[in-house]
Amino acid sequence: MMLKRLLDIVLTITGIIVLLPFIIVTYLLVKLSSTGPALYWSQRVGRNNQIFLMPKFRSMRIGTPQIATHLMNQQVNPDAFLTPVGSFIRKTSLDELPQLWSVLKGDMSIVGPRPALFNQDDLITLRTENNVHSLKPGITGWAQINGRDEIPIPSKVALDTYYLNHQSLWLDFKIIIMTIVKVLRRDNITH
Repeated sequence: MMLKRLLDIVLTITGIIVLLPFIIVTYLLVKLSSTGPALYWSQRVGRNNQIFLMPKFRSMRIGTPQIATHLMNQQVNPDAFLTPVGSFIRKTSLDELPQLWSVLKGDMSIVGPRPALFNQDDLITLRTENNVHSLKPGITGWAQINGRDEIPIPSKVALDTYYLNHQSLWLDFKIIIMTIVKVLRRDNITH
């Protein structure tokens, strides 16, 4: 655990330094293309089901319903809520960059199950039943690289459970490398 935390801090500080130009440009793009703040603070479920605030660059218009992507696809057209740069920053995962703050703060890790929205009761319940809730959520994870928003909740939790049972620094490095490849290819990104 201590080694993973140290790795999170080192990778996050390195990431902030390397990605600072992208962070600044994304901030400016969001600010200049739509009204409202550049950052959106989302209520997420952390380790042991504790709620924390997770920052993202705002890709959706002010007033967008707070529901999971897979539910939004069923209920409304999510494209109607995107800001002018929203689709681009989501497809390139630039909207995720502020989460480096959550890693530094200790609410998240680089690798772990993606933090559920506070109202994703089905996901929270299944993760709790499988003890996945005991893990610190991550910017990326085993489920992220194996389907992201394209897989049903039970499959996502099965992948999270696999990660819980097979955690290692080697697996974390594999997930980080596979995440970079998938982001560059824009695999499994629906908006």
